[in-house]
Amino acid sequence: MGDTVKAAAKGIEPKGGSLEPPAPVDGNPQIIVVKTSIGHEKIVAEAIAGRVKRRGAKVFSILSPATLRGYLLVETDDIDEFKNLIKGIPKVRGVVEGSTTMGQISHFLTPKPLVAGIVEGDIVELVSGPFKGEKARVQQIDEAKEEITVELFEALISIPVTVKGDCVRVIEKEEK
Repeated sequence: MGDTVKAAAKGIEPKGGSLEPPAPVDGNPQIIVVKTSIGHEKIVAEAIAGRVKRRGAKVFSILSPATLRGYLLVETDDIDEFKNLIKGIPKVRGVVEGSTTMGQISHFLTPKPLVAGIVEGDIVELVSGPFKGEKARVQQIDEAKEEITVELFEALISIPVTVKGDCVRVIEKEEK
């Protein structure tokens, strides 16, 4: 079940099954928020998934978005059964009262482009690859390929270098 949790968090299909939840018994699944210790979200998600598998509880999905530190999103149709299920799991701090809707969490389900927030003229630092640690100015952005063309500051000859969007860190924004 641990592979399923990791796969669901990444939005890919796990081995031996799909991400589609089984049809709920009463047709009314709810998304609830579980508070955890910051940094232990994946461990708690795997512990919950293990208990769900052993006890056969009605939990359809567990989501641990990287941007939502200290919280898990769990889809279930029986909140009371779920509260009993998580009792005694280390690093669980409780359940947020009420439930949330799919519209409120949909931004966690769609990946953000790697080049979002970077504009031409920004000063960036290369964080991986052969030019790691070098500073450069963004010359061009290819959002479709998620690549950035930069010009290195300390190079003797001005040569444009194309790198992936996750290989740079913005140091200074271009002033308008």
